[in-house]
Amino acid sequence: MTGKSDFKIIPGGDELAQVERDLRFHPASSTNLEKLTPDEIASFNRNGYLKSLRVFEANEITDIRAYFDRLLSEALANGADSYSISSAHLKHGRVYDILSDSRIVAYVKDLLGDNVIGWGSHFFCKMPRDGKRVAWHQDASYWPLDRSKTVTVWLAIDDADVGNGCMRFLAGSHEFGHLTYRASSPEEHNVLDQTVENAEQYGTPVDDELAAGEISIHSDLLLHGSEANDSDSRRCGLTLRYCAADVRAGLDWNRKGVVLCGADPSGHWANPKRPTAD
Repeated sequence: MTGKSDFKIIPGGDELAQVERDLRFHPASSTNLEKLTPDEIASFNRNGYLKSLRVFEANEITDIRAYFDRLLSEALANGADSYSISSAHLKHGRVYDILSDSRIVAYVKDLLGDNVIGWGSHFFCKMPRDGKRVAWHQDASYWPLDRSKTVTVWLAIDDADVGNGCMRFLAGSHEFGHLTYRASSPEEHNVLDQTVENAEQYGTPVDDELAAGEISIHSDLLLHGSEANDSDSRRCGLTLRYCAADVRAGLDWNRKGVVLCGADPSGHWANPKRPTAD
């Protein structure tokens, strides 16, 4: 049920430091667009994110929510917490299906190009009044990928708003490249283990409020985080990670990657099959 989080640097962080990485923003440049408009592409390049994109209808997301409720119940019964269901597409067929859903992949393809790899899936579930926040951070800090041609799709399983701790972006912060961070201390009640100090200097805060079934998409260099859920409502999102096929993964992370669109000419990504267990 549980697995290594997409956000936990493998013990002995020196391993990650040895992966040669070019962490500069690569603007979306596709002109053969399927879902996004040229103005939306320009907005992503300028701000580092897109939000409020509808994918799943009400009946579909209700079914997905019931499915997640079962996964969460099993995880909690096994002593895990609500943030522990990670790399889920390698274990659960239904999560594999969401990662590879053509409606989501079409958005990603417009941003990354014709050859798309899906390599990550992690439920971030803030239980009511759980008291935990997510400090300002960049996804790229955690991942042994050799270049910044990766986006995260955040699928709202529940409605996400300011009251229950929706994600927040610092618009335009992706343009500053990879930023220095410090380790978080336990008393900060941070879900993750990194904090970028004085992050607000790098961009304008934007609340990523989403209705269940909608997605947002952000660059791996965009500073983002969230406040604690102080409400009586749960806030669950499924993060889905995608990259262009020419990205190379160190530390055996290529084993996670599924070829979802186009091809992987080099055969770098393992392209695992759909798990039989749902």
